[in-house]
Amino acid sequence: MKLLIVDDHPVVREGLVALLRQGDPDAVVVEARDSTEGLAMAEQHRDLDVVLLDLAMPGLGGMPAIAEFGRRRPELPVIILSSSEDPQDVRKALAAGALGYVPKSASRQTLFLAVQLVLSGDIYVPPLTMLPLGPSAAGPGGDAVAGARLTQRQLEVLQLLARGLSNKEIGNALDLAEKTVKVHVTAIFRTLNVVNRTQAATAARDAQLI
Repeated sequence: MKLLIVDDHPVVREGLVALLRQGDPDAVVVEARDSTEGLAMAEQHRDLDVVLLDLAMPGLGGMPAIAEFGRRRPELPVIILSSSEDPQDVRKALAAGALGYVPKSASRQTLFLAVQLVLSGDIYVPPLTMLPLGPSAAGPGGDAVAGARLTQRQLEVLQLLARGLSNKEIGNALDLAEKTVKVHVTAIFRTLNVVNRTQAATAARDAQLI
């Protein structure tokens, strides 16, 4: 596994590197001091698996950095690692394109779980700041409206996702690369305003999309 840590505090970066290597001694960890350097690292290291990004940094802040990572490397998942436990920050980060949000107060096991979930194509949201379905998904007719914004390919992915297929199995069924499936799953989550595969399947059934 190869990870990129983007944080302006050297002590935090050093601690994360030690923590990640405890869990996976073979992990390769690349460090960046700010978002601009992190984006350059992402361009240089094309074999990265995931980015761990701080929100509060000088220069390009975490929120716009999420969008910029998504523009430059849409297949590369970004997990926010922040001292903020404000649900609004979680909501904004997910809306910007992050696939996970881990408070810095979380345990080592939580961080590892978040990385594993995101790499498997799911989204990790901390239990203390778990977000309910928003108005676009929960309001009358909201699911149908959101469903209308899904592309035909995303609907096909959603149907297979709701049947419990993994990203790899969906890719095999639709002749798509696994990373491409991840991109579609992320788009589905954002459109339906959900945070995991179970909620996506439920929203799809409620809207009679499957």
